[in-house]
Amino acid sequence: VGTGALTGPGSWSGAPVVRDTVRIDAAPIDGGPGATPPGPPPAAGRLPDRPAPGVEAAPAPRGVPLPPPPEGGPHAFVSFQTDGVTPVAYDPCRPVHYVIRPDSAPPGGEQLVHEAMGRISQVTGLQFVYNGPTDEAPGPDRELFQPDRYGRRWAPVLIAWETEEANPALAGDVVGEAGSVPASLGDGPRVFLTGTMSLDAPRFAEILRGRGGRDVARSIILHELGHVMGLAHVEDEQQLMFPEARREVPDFAAGDLTGLAVLGAGPCVPEL
Repeated sequence: VGTGALTGPGSWSGAPVVRDTVRIDAAPIDGGPGATPPGPPPAAGRLPDRPAPGVEAAPAPRGVPLPPPPEGGPHAFVSFQTDGVTPVAYDPCRPVHYVIRPDSAPPGGEQLVHEAMGRISQVTGLQFVYNGPTDEAPGPDRELFQPDRYGRRWAPVLIAWETEEANPALAGDVVGEAGSVPASLGDGPRVFLTGTMSLDAPRFAEILRGRGGRDVARSIILHELGHVMGLAHVEDEQQLMFPEARREVPDFAAGDLTGLAVLGAGPCVPEL
């Protein structure tokens, strides 16, 4: 985006970053046969490579997605269940935790992230919890479970302000990349456990100095959060998930909202 976003269409994101589905061993974690590794057993109900099942899981979804627009609209999903039709989504029975790596953040950048999270929560019905700043740097081999840093739950969604030097994927017109990690317990349903969103700090600082810069910056963050939730790009330029920046589309449009409503109604998977 950069200057291009302020004067006309410009590319604002590559394809969403998606890791292959992580298949977690479905062996029982209550000390049943085959569950206890050699040596001293782990704490009751825990294995060393993952949290106890059902952390913060409610008996029913914690929120309700906004009704999709009756006219619907074009939308696409990043990852699917084994039926090839049902999209992978976050578990609506649990809050989605997130942290922000503030290094190099432009003035007002954190507030924009929180505002965008509020909008995503409103649309999907998912509940988001901010766990504060972090010193964790994004990377392709990010651990899903980091108990020493984040406690005994799945690692939160990591939102990081970066430079092109730190993250070459942000070179050129790309100002953000984002995606989530699908996982399944054995052959059970897939669910997103956590995700990462990287934002080009110098480009955002430039955008925010321009005319209408705050609205443009917010729309970019919403676009990237759409990828975190599980939306893919579409070819309709009237949708926010179109891969070109357009001033005329500052917020989610009908197709985006239709897709996000589906992603807010995913399965609850307390076994993970």
